[in-house]
Amino acid sequence: MNIASPLVAVQREPSTVVSLPDPHTLTSSSPTWAQISDGDWDDLWDQFDERRYLNAKKWRVGDDPYKLYAFNQRESERIASNRVVPDTRLFRCTLLVYCADLPPTSIIIAFHNEARSTLLRTIRSILNRTPMNLIQEIILVDDFSNDPEDCKQLIKLPKVKCLRNNERQGLVRSRIRGADIAQGTTLTFLDSHCEVNRDWLQPLLHRVKEDYTRVVCPVIDIIHLDTFNYIESASELRGGFDWSLHFQWEQLTPEQKARRLDPTEPIRTPIIAGGLFVMDKSWFYYLGKYDMDMDIWGGENFEISFRVWMCGGSLEIVPCSRVGHVFRKKHPYIFPDGNANTYIKNTKRTAEVWMDEYKQYYYASRPFALERPFGNIESRLNLRKNLQCQSFKWYLENVYPELRVPKDSSIHKGSIRQRQKCLEAQKQKDQEISNLKLSPCVKTEGKDAKSQIWAFTYTQQILQEELCLSVITLFPGAPVVLVLCKNGDKRQQWTKTGSRIEHMASHLCLDTDMFGDGTETSREVVINPCESSLMSQHWDLVSS
Repeated sequence: MNIASPLVAVQREPSTVVSLPDPHTLTSSSPTWAQISDGDWDDLWDQFDERRYLNAKKWRVGDDPYKLYAFNQRESERIASNRVVPDTRLFRCTLLVYCADLPPTSIIIAFHNEARSTLLRTIRSILNRTPMNLIQEIILVDDFSNDPEDCKQLIKLPKVKCLRNNERQGLVRSRIRGADIAQGTTLTFLDSHCEVNRDWLQPLLHRVKEDYTRVVCPVIDIIHLDTFNYIESASELRGGFDWSLHFQWEQLTPEQKARRLDPTEPIRTPIIAGGLFVMDKSWFYYLGKYDMDMDIWGGENFEISFRVWMCGGSLEIVPCSRVGHVFRKKHPYIFPDGNANTYIKNTKRTAEVWMDEYKQYYYASRPFALERPFGNIESRLNLRKNLQCQSFKWYLENVYPELRVPKDSSIHKGSIRQRQKCLEAQKQKDQEISNLKLSPCVKTEGKDAKSQIWAFTYTQQILQEELCLSVITLFPGAPVVLVLCKNGDKRQQWTKTGSRIEHMASHLCLDTDMFGDGTETSREVVINPCESSLMSQHWDLVSS
């Protein structure tokens, strides 16, 4: 899993950064914080009433501590804002010496309805564990949170500035707004539920100072969403993905590890997770910032990763930089167009602009994306042309040769029928598992009902939108359910043999069993031992 050939960064002169907006449009604390003595530090914190700030939004006994933020609010508030976290760096990292003249950076944190305890802990960890001369400013971009005071009260803290959107803009446009007023020569993007570790910033700035076309990331440690324990992550990981543009962490292969004589050297990564990275500001603007037409959250990391690699830069993970991050299992906030639809729109824009003929494999993995609107991409296509970027074929050959190109990208889409009945999804909002049933086949304006349309993909999944047919157990009679698709999950893999649909892991067949009152309308969709004589195991795929 090695990058096929070392890439030499294209040494282009970046274009001039656009002029900054009027500095009076933002709120800030004292304008100069270059030198703060230890004796003055406590006085500065005394100007900020931490207890009052936190108590105004404190968890109340009897409330669900996970409801508002999708992590344990009660536990987060129990932990001090200036807690000590374990130094998870390799020992050799502590011996490294970095440039003495590293440029100060603008740290940009965009958030929407973040818990005050985690937001404050993020900021305080930065101030406690970063040389003050390296912090140009900390720019908070409040993406139209319910309470403006979440951000406004924090401007009493050193270096902190606060911007507030007048309407919900999403991560991409919020980060760009922060970058537009940033005064540092480098930009550091962080999430609002992080804790930076000791000497986290110097290794990142050092790599960018050596080569401004590098985009560099820390190793992301885990802050447990239940206990808020700080957990060390493996240092020899890189970002990867599948053809559905689903991000995943990958271990370096034994061969790659063997070639790494120095464990502190940066790891080139095909893609970044997207939440935490440092980038030269002029390079950020030269490459086209972000795709402004992406909504809310999701997919922007693919777009910027492809663009950086294909247009002359590189992506690195720096083992000697560590930042903890709360990984949540779901989003606590609302997507106006729905989480799945937003992600499909954003990734479809990426596929259409950057993946060339290989976008067919994206659509083979996400067949329902074919009919989704994705807006106008002319400006992004022109950007790619003007930057004289490489092809996606080049990217696969030079950056990510481990991503195998499927032999078959065909899509079989339609209804799954058993006589006059169709397999139908019973989706329920905010439920991780949805049920299935057999219902009379329905057409609306000559088209099959959406809840009765299924796609068979080359990954051997049967899916509807973002949900796949799966089983909870591998025993006969186990219910078949709909869950979020996960490539490689053997419980979601099926094959069609004649008129039967066989579950590959259990070698049982898709079947319907009587239950309840025993009538034809009360049939449960299950897996059972395959028997060709059973009509309840005969299925027809009728193209829509």
